[in-house]
Amino acid sequence: MKNIKSTIALIGFIIVLWSCSSSPAPQDPTIPTLSFPLNNETCLEGVSLNDSQSTLEFRWNSSQNAERYSLSLDNLSNNQNQSFETSGTSLSVTLLKNTPYSWSITAKGEEGSNDATSDSWKFYLASSGIINYAPFPTELLAPRSGTTVTPLDGEIILSWSGSDVDGDLDYFELYLDETDASTFIKQIDAISTTTETTIEVQSGTDYNWKIIAVDSNGNRSNSGIYTFRTD
Repeated sequence: MKNIKSTIALIGFIIVLWSCSSSPAPQDPTIPTLSFPLNNETCLEGVSLNDSQSTLEFRWNSSQNAERYSLSLDNLSNNQNQSFETSGTSLSVTLLKNTPYSWSITAKGEEGSNDATSDSWKFYLASSGIINYAPFPTELLAPRSGTTVTPLDGEIILSWSGSDVDGDLDYFELYLDETDASTFIKQIDAISTTTETTIEVQSGTDYNWKIIAVDSNGNRSNSGIYTFRTD
């Protein structure tokens, strides 16, 4: 009888110990929804500080299970990235006028949970006296930089995505060579957001390529150079 009581007491102690030591797994935050500045538009708001800078308030909707947020901000003219953390759902940042940016928000929860990142939005921060803005720098989709591509019948497909806040994107210029992407290959009309073209290449060769986007007012933007190799 004494042994039975001891066994029951031991089982009860183990159950209590397990219940005290166990805790529910941390819940992942939900994906934030961006609110402002709007995607693919010219941002006319913000507090002007001087001829070249404005302070702009970024806003987004709250995420469930989020304890803090990280704002990732890219200057699309020079590819410089900045990140800022806050516990709220808005944050003011000083930016350069007449400059294209992209931004996204990452929600972060308890330790051990997985972060959740929003879509990335692009905008142009307005500048006094500017009526028409250059296209956003083109996003090169394929081949991605540093990848190896297998030609089909001596050809490969290049693809990219371009947009313009004024809606007057006219055409793209493709540059490609084995050194610095300074050789003009051809001009392609900007018919849709995503564009592709087929080019002839040599096997076993390293290539550099870029896209210059041009609008109907002659404004130009440079995608930056990507590299790829053919096998």
